[in-house]
Amino acid sequence: MKKRLLIVDDEPSIRKVLQGHLQRAGHEVDTAVDGGQAIARLGERLYHAVVTDLKMPGIGGLELLHWVRQTYPGLPVVVITAHGTVDTAVEALKLGAHDYITKPFDRDELLLILEKALKVEEASAGHLSAETGRFEIIGTVPSMHKVFHLIERVADSPTTVLITGESGTGKELVARALHDQSSRADRPFITVNCGAIPEALFESELFGHEKGAFTGAVSGRPGRFELADGGTLFLDEVGELPLDLQVKLLRVLQERRFERVGGVRPLSVDVRLVAATNRDLREMVESNAFRQDLFYRLAVVPLALPPLRERISDLPILVEHFVERFNERLGRQITGVDEGAMAKLRAWRWPGNIRELENLIERCVLLAEDEVITAEDLVGLDDGPPGRDPADVAAEDAEARGLGLKEWIRVHTARLERARILRALDAEDHNVTRAARRLDISRKSLQTKMKEYRLREER
Repeated sequence: MKKRLLIVDDEPSIRKVLQGHLQRAGHEVDTAVDGGQAIARLGERLYHAVVTDLKMPGIGGLELLHWVRQTYPGLPVVVITAHGTVDTAVEALKLGAHDYITKPFDRDELLLILEKALKVEEASAGHLSAETGRFEIIGTVPSMHKVFHLIERVADSPTTVLITGESGTGKELVARALHDQSSRADRPFITVNCGAIPEALFESELFGHEKGAFTGAVSGRPGRFELADGGTLFLDEVGELPLDLQVKLLRVLQERRFERVGGVRPLSVDVRLVAATNRDLREMVESNAFRQDLFYRLAVVPLALPPLRERISDLPILVEHFVERFNERLGRQITGVDEGAMAKLRAWRWPGNIRELENLIERCVLLAEDEVITAEDLVGLDDGPPGRDPADVAAEDAEARGLGLKEWIRVHTARLERARILRALDAEDHNVTRAARRLDISRKSLQTKMKEYRLREER
């Protein structure tokens, strides 16, 4: 399989020879003149191995090796050394280098060492951990490794898990990973979006109904609990459950028995429950909007997903993943993003998290004029100060200009208003109609405010 390799050496002749050998072996090869440029390259694209000289001006090979070990633990590094500096190469091995080659190097030896390095890389799914590849979830930052570890620990247990995180962080992916890694993997995985079911139909959707239970019930129908028997039931947006249904859900979790709507015969089920929410259930408990006993029953194992803005170092591999996916789906041949585009992506706040990034890359892959996505292709990203709310900037400007009290209040009110609108949009998965209802304003008023504060309508 064709792999992407990075050659790092300050000697142009060495770079050219290595690049030629490896390209003839069928690999795609990029080069860097020193460790600093290599770090920049690694931040822009996904590589499968690095070959680096040790002695270079600026950031040398050992410093680069240390950075790679800290940032991309599964990415193999092969070091180049002269005959007289083998001791330095041994030091590099102790620091985590995969292997070393000596100058002048033999082409066959080079290819053999790289073949072994790439097998190591394949076993660990590139510079992702083995857990990442196995769970089909991308992430290299420590907070994501904690998520992978927790999935591994609790997947094959009947314990309820509460997944929390902002909209678009991948809560359903985690729920599916918990199911797929359990002994229930060959049984049903049933999803219920609690925010999309009319309140009057909640009970019937979860527990089913008998014929004649209500107007329109012309036949009996199993609910989601019955359909998930032996498998996993995933309650997404569980914070939207009405209080009366929370009582019934709690009873089912405690007794593992329920009746259909209009029925009198108790039904028993063996269901592993996983719930998810983008709302603060503890805050809802304090305001009596969510039952405390149900919260503790659901959150036996709490699992929090970090927002994308807190894992910006994962952007290059996420972008790479989505580019490859949409190349295949859309029949395009986009090779990646340039430095300007990556800088703009890194600076963005990502209120819609992974889902927002996915939608953006799909649009770019479809519409990009060249093989590489540029900053100009990133239509829709804020034109204001990168990664900062305009209202925050305005508030700081107000402080700096020493405005009077009335103007100061106006500026800070706008800042608070924008933050409140963002929270409502996040809570409602950027559904403008539901967010307007939550804010108790009209949809048109909310759209006007969104335009004023440069907030995009996701749907």
